[in-house]
Amino acid sequence: MIRDNGVDLTGRRAVVTGAASGIGAAVARRLAAAGAQVVVCDRDEEGAGSLAAELAGEAWVVDLSDTGSLADLVLEADVLVNNAGIQHIAPVQDFPPDRFSLILRLMLEAPFLLARATLPHMYARGWGRLIHISSAHGLRASAFKSAYVSAKHGLEGLSKVLSLEGAPHGVTSNCVNPGYVRTPLVERQISDQARAHGLSQDEVISSVMLKNSAIKRLLEPPEVATAVAYLCSEDAGFVTGSNIVLDGGWSAR
Repeated sequence: MIRDNGVDLTGRRAVVTGAASGIGAAVARRLAAAGAQVVVCDRDEEGAGSLAAELAGEAWVVDLSDTGSLADLVLEADVLVNNAGIQHIAPVQDFPPDRFSLILRLMLEAPFLLARATLPHMYARGWGRLIHISSAHGLRASAFKSAYVSAKHGLEGLSKVLSLEGAPHGVTSNCVNPGYVRTPLVERQISDQARAHGLSQDEVISSVMLKNSAIKRLLEPPEVATAVAYLCSEDAGFVTGSNIVLDGGWSAR
């Protein structure tokens, strides 16, 4: 059965991290609409359970920053969407080293370990989709975001390596690179950026967040989910080691 504008994931199991809200929740809903059995992965037990119940899926409550617990993980998934992330805003000289380490564990080391855990299953089936929610900051840099930018740039490299290793086994690996998306994470950033730059919150949105975007609005989570669904489709079978950039023209500058 062809579902969701040609994307048919019937019989596929999809794991989406950071899926209790924001981009992850939109992706989980979109993949479920395409027929996938969705695993809602998040440290928010209530949020993960609620969305899993809505989608007739599974909840996986886990703190992905505890990377030691993932070292021996075996994960049966046909689609893995690495989305979980956090942010911290500070100049390098004031950036807490433990916070820098936490962000890299959650946003780079955990995606590596989750891919490592699911590749044997994908290879055995001869099909798989590794999709990493990167960022415009995977392609560009901004001041005060040393950990986030470092993690996203590393994720880009990891995705390319996975694309080369996975190609002979029918597994693709790609990044989706949104600009600023209307999510709880971005809403928290607005106040953090206001403090860091000495601006009002309205000034942060117009002068900082959307300064380099040709399209002057925040991206909506379902728009990101549409790109993810496309990468899961058979039409995207030749797309690997690449990016879908949804930054409103930011990286065109």
